[in-house]
Amino acid sequence: MARLFVGNLSFDVSEQELLDAFTEFGANDVAIPVNEYGRPKGFGFVTIDDDKLQAAIDAMNGKELKGRPVAVNEARPRTGGGGGGRRGGGGYGGDRRGGW
Repeated sequence: MARLFVGNLSFDVSEQELLDAFTEFGANDVAIPVNEYGRPKGFGFVTIDDDKLQAAIDAMNGKELKGRPVAVNEARPRTGGGGGGRRGGGGYGGDRRGGW
């Protein structure tokens, strides 16, 4: 199975509508991530048959879905490292072993 990233989604698109849009490419699973308030983030993921990956990208990239042209690419695997937040000593730079 291949996984697609679908960006620029309208916030009104449901998972069922996204699934329906990719049915002809063997879509069998979709996910639209939401933020901490339960609102869609504006992108989603669609799992399709491997042999239909390029056809799905070619057919759906730039196609309008609920009034917005979607961007469709092969999803990249997540890399480690987590997101957001400050790193390294609270943002003051240097090391904290004295001199305070």
